[in-house]
Amino acid sequence: MSQQGYVAAPPYSQAQAGMGGYSAGFGNPPPQSHYGTYGSPPQGYSAPPTGKVNLLLLSSVLKLASFIFPISGPYGAQMAGPQMAGPQSGAFPGGFPGGPAQMAGPPQKKLDPDSIPSTTQVIEDDQAKRGGQVYVTNIRGQVPPLVTTDFTVQDQGNASPRFMRCTTYSFPSTADLAKQCKVPLAAIIKPFATVPKNETPLYIVNHGETGPIRCNRCKAYMCPYMQFIDGGRRYQCGFCSCVNEVPVQYFQHLDHMGRRMDLYERPELSLGSYEFIATLDYCKNNKPPNPPVYIFMIDVSYNNIKSGLVKLICEELKTLLDRLPKEEGAETSPIKVGFVTYNKILHFYNVKSALAQPQMMVVSDVAEMFVPLLDGFLVNFQESRAVVNNLLDQIPDMFADTNESETVFAPVIQAGVEALKAAECSGKLFIFHSSIPTAEAPGKLKNRDDRKLVGTEKEKTLFQPQRGVYEQLTKDCVAQGCCVDLFLFPNQYVDIATMGDVPSHTSGSIYKYSNFQVEVNGPQFISDLRRDVEKSIGFDAIMRVRTGTGFRATDFFGAIYMNNTTDVEMAAVDCDKAVTVEFKHDDTLSEESGAVMQCALLYTTIGGQRRLRIHNLSLNCSSQLSELYKSCETDALINFFAKSAYRAMLNQPLKTVREILVNQMAHMLACYRKSCASPSAASQLILPDAMKVFPVYMNSLLKTATLVGSTELSTDDRAFHRLLVNAMGVEETQVLLYPRLIPLHTMDVSSEVIPAPVRCSEERLSESGMFLLENGLSVFLWLGQACPPDLIQNLFSVPSLGHLPSEGMSLPVLDNAHSRKIHSIISSISQQRATSMKLLIVKQKDQSEMLFRQHLVEDKGLHGGASYMDFLCYVHREIRQLLT
Repeated sequence: MSQQGYVAAPPYSQAQAGMGGYSAGFGNPPPQSHYGTYGSPPQGYSAPPTGKVNLLLLSSVLKLASFIFPISGPYGAQMAGPQMAGPQSGAFPGGFPGGPAQMAGPPQKKLDPDSIPSTTQVIEDDQAKRGGQVYVTNIRGQVPPLVTTDFTVQDQGNASPRFMRCTTYSFPSTADLAKQCKVPLAAIIKPFATVPKNETPLYIVNHGETGPIRCNRCKAYMCPYMQFIDGGRRYQCGFCSCVNEVPVQYFQHLDHMGRRMDLYERPELSLGSYEFIATLDYCKNNKPPNPPVYIFMIDVSYNNIKSGLVKLICEELKTLLDRLPKEEGAETSPIKVGFVTYNKILHFYNVKSALAQPQMMVVSDVAEMFVPLLDGFLVNFQESRAVVNNLLDQIPDMFADTNESETVFAPVIQAGVEALKAAECSGKLFIFHSSIPTAEAPGKLKNRDDRKLVGTEKEKTLFQPQRGVYEQLTKDCVAQGCCVDLFLFPNQYVDIATMGDVPSHTSGSIYKYSNFQVEVNGPQFISDLRRDVEKSIGFDAIMRVRTGTGFRATDFFGAIYMNNTTDVEMAAVDCDKAVTVEFKHDDTLSEESGAVMQCALLYTTIGGQRRLRIHNLSLNCSSQLSELYKSCETDALINFFAKSAYRAMLNQPLKTVREILVNQMAHMLACYRKSCASPSAASQLILPDAMKVFPVYMNSLLKTATLVGSTELSTDDRAFHRLLVNAMGVEETQVLLYPRLIPLHTMDVSSEVIPAPVRCSEERLSESGMFLLENGLSVFLWLGQACPPDLIQNLFSVPSLGHLPSEGMSLPVLDNAHSRKIHSIISSISQQRATSMKLLIVKQKDQSEMLFRQHLVEDKGLHGGASYMDFLCYVHREIRQLLT
């Protein structure tokens, strides 16, 4: 099929080509027409005379859709500068010592940015082509719509892309091919993903006391890939090809096509995802589990009392405890609750329903942590409501006059685990903590935030957790099914790399509200807390990914714990957590049978029932690399690269990690050029259609606070970002690395739809405009200097922009169409995201605008890092070097 591609070639002069470090062996390019020119270079920049860039449109370029465009002159000179000194010095955009000043290349105003692949266009095209449609999963190896596209899934034998997405849906058939193209083979699995209301929830299969039917050899669970033979008396496993007897009670005759007559009555034979009720063999100590427990542990040190946080938490819990998760159709929640307050000692509370007043028990020996009471510590909220509410009223007053500013941390987690052990159940700890734990106790931490290490071999130590107590705590938590959710309210460094270690290995969540003020951050915190308490969740989970012969799962990334090479242990698993799994060949894959995988998750429900959740997926295999490139998914690829880079940075210098990323991307694109693209001038950059915006995401990843390595960035923020990304699914990493920039000044206030986003670059902003930018973690409202006064009046109830303060602005809810529309846009964006986002309002040219600008990912990074255009040129040169 011939598709339209963009093609263009640069008008090189010999001087430019030489300065760019390009090999001169490519001959002189053909004469071309010229479209755009650069303006004059900034001061202090020495470059050859202004070069020119041309663009021409050529249709039907390649059989396999490719994106082709020019990489031109001035870059050659620019790349010879110190910041992009090619492979000789190993320097690379993102790793410059000097930050933005050194990045001053030729201004890009005149070069047509529309000539390079646009993420917003790719998203828009996919929405136009596949939005609003039903995606049926009955075809092996089909590429699903993008995560940004709005579609409905109908499961007909493969798991929904909401549960599983892959970096490519056509695996190379041999290890050699995989090595040649360097495209990582991975799946991003979100086993508990939320299923929209218009899609069928998972069916539950109950095989009674015999339990689920499994292959005798590889232990895969019954699924659509099992082939029934011998009149239905036996079946051949789709994973290991072992032939198994069909149990008598499961026997069914086959039709003339060799399919079972009950095929469509049994979810496990016709669907990609379903659940089995597990038997006692799947339970700890062969007895059914108890329902889980939620323990709320509140730091009542001076800072938290003074800021009003403790009072806020106690007030919120009174109503929130009525909204604990329930089983489908149940009246009340089976989850029991408990309460602890602490500073450098711990206070436990007896809130038994028979008591008139709650009772406090103090444990001051934090070195030998124990739970001083069992009966009355963990209660059913409905039964103990009066006593619990009484306690929540008293806590802020009890500690109102405290001067204690020191806290402990490890003993708090220890206390929670001991309580769950004693109650013989799994559960979750909600810890609300403010400062680095410096009190004498196990797990005491010291301030090790040394910015002098940034950019050195030792920078990695800033992100390595302090070992010892916390390592053992993680093991204890996972063994008990104790998930830790940490809400941090720091005013200074708290060593998130260490404090976040237990949450991030128990599949917990970490939330951070720096310099917390009730009126500023309160609503965001409360919204996060509500969602965290209410969201759907399973406990004490263990996951295994089985594959067909020829390949296997070799590496796992996520908020998980691994004791061996195959079992992914999660103290809890919720709707936001994703595990990224990498596969490697151990033999040749058959093109005929494809590549099959099965993710099996064993977990405990809220009601204390043990279940198995199964997700199956079948992919194509091919000896043609063009098939692999055609069915790549950029959003899944960047999720894999982000997680693997964020893990590698614990053991390697950041400079090395950045080089590996670019090198692998260049290899992937060079292999495409060499093996799949039709011959063309070396001066053209040719990208596979499915990966044409991959470079913009990769460049954005290299500019993230975590990887860029600048002394201006807070170590805690970088560590926090690292832990967040580790647990993210494809949709979260997509919007984080390419934020949505939405123009609001031109919107139709009567329309329901959100205006179409524009490219994430300063060039798209206009002085008379107003833009909303969101990346899943923050949302900004940017106001141009010449923003129309009537718009400002409608939104802020002040006559003009000049009347708005520079700091601490908020967006009032006003009774007019503009105000309603903007609040509705912000609200619908928030509903799509896993955490609540605080709205920051920034005025053009104000100090606070810097925070906003660092998210304009197509521009140069504020702390170092190339613009998208410069990065493409750099990558192009790397590709050319690989090809010669």
